[in-house]
Amino acid sequence: MLCDTIIKKAVIVDGTGAASFIADVAICQDRIQAIGQLDGYDAKQIIHAEGLVLSPGFIDVHTHDDTNVIRAPECLSKISQGVTTVIVGNCGISASPTILKGEPPEPMNLLGKKDDFQYSTFGDYVKAVQAAEPAVNVAALVGHTTLRNNVIDDLQRTATNEEIESMRESLAQAMKQGALGLSSGLAYQSAKAATADEVMRLATVLSQYGGIYTTHMRTEFEAIISAMEEAFETGKHAQVPVVISHLKCAGAGNWGRTVEVLSLMDKVSEYQDIACDCYPYSASSSTLDLNQVTDDFDIFITWSEPKPELAGKTLKVIAEELNLSLLEAARALQPAGAVYHCMDEEDVKRVLKYKLTMVGSDGLPNDPKPHPRLWGTFPRVLGQYCREEQLFSLEEAVHKMTGMSANRYQLKDRGEIKIGAFADLVLFDPDTIKDTATFQNPISIAKGIESVFVNGQLTYSNGNVSGKRKGVFLFRSSTQENN
Repeated sequence: MLCDTIIKKAVIVDGTGAASFIADVAICQDRIQAIGQLDGYDAKQIIHAEGLVLSPGFIDVHTHDDTNVIRAPECLSKISQGVTTVIVGNCGISASPTILKGEPPEPMNLLGKKDDFQYSTFGDYVKAVQAAEPAVNVAALVGHTTLRNNVIDDLQRTATNEEIESMRESLAQAMKQGALGLSSGLAYQSAKAATADEVMRLATVLSQYGGIYTTHMRTEFEAIISAMEEAFETGKHAQVPVVISHLKCAGAGNWGRTVEVLSLMDKVSEYQDIACDCYPYSASSSTLDLNQVTDDFDIFITWSEPKPELAGKTLKVIAEELNLSLLEAARALQPAGAVYHCMDEEDVKRVLKYKLTMVGSDGLPNDPKPHPRLWGTFPRVLGQYCREEQLFSLEEAVHKMTGMSANRYQLKDRGEIKIGAFADLVLFDPDTIKDTATFQNPISIAKGIESVFVNGQLTYSNGNVSGKRKGVFLFRSSTQENN
């Protein structure tokens, strides 16, 4: 039988968590046609993969690539580390459905400037992604802050009943058009005023569509347990699954509390459908938040609108240069972005290893000096934490980045190597795969990624992008558009 591509004698890690095995894989058009010893098959393209691992393409469940998949559809920071699918719309901020009255408020400004928000309906956003033909597949959540900004004149107040009803209608329309669910970013000033009731009333829209609720909780600092309980109560009330975004115990006074946090996850997971994601670094990144200014840990400035020349320095150094206090210096930099070295490494490893944890980069592609997670998350999991530190097996590591994620977000026929699945695949060297992005040099291509296929198309090979992009928009599996 003639196929498009045969990958021969690869070590297959299929994304389910099952033991690896050696086999050939045949690709016909955008699907996996056959797996095994395929002596009776021929192909236009044959790749000899002895000693290399073939896994499903990695699914980045937590991204802020909303406008970048349209403006920069080559998606090099993702495809070069083996990512074949991105989930956008996290942390309460999404590119659609958006009606801006001026410049986007924080933290929506992490996604771009006013002209980048052109999508008044979710369907408009879908069409724009499809027209851009990105290198990776795209699935999307709807942001709570985005919905608030459409209808509320002052984000520092709670929403009225009429405003909540308007948000519910907008969310329902987006769900009908294929959105995965709702995300919130309750830690940000633009959503802090939202009551638990406001979020619950929105989340109840999701259940009739089989949607999911993900949340950047109200706090990841001292009151983290109550923030988690609020998130779980929202899911319980709405009868929908809950994902805690970038689960961490932030702040030096909080270090070590992942034991307590994961114990709560265990307890709640016995009667409720919950999960979490995390990135493999002990530093976070977002807008510069005056409430997080401290001398307990380093704060690295990634961008500043009034003082762009100071990006790349710590807040402490900047404060000394300007002869200001840390808080005064932070005010002088606003609006700005920052990397917070706020976590303990043992906490990071504990969360990463946890049975309900998926991997998501939380990368910020518009930062001039981005957190290295934008370019290095997935190779870092495989290189440092799997190979070097042996935190988990290769099969478990891949499962956290593929099959577990596809199942959680209802990405049909993705995340596994099986006959009939879409041919989203990554071929990598398990002995050399490694992240090279650092805080000093954050834009750097990972080592060890040999080839990446998206929907059967060889998109990235030996450090080079093919120029042929086959990414598609992924509708929620329960929507009509996906049938």
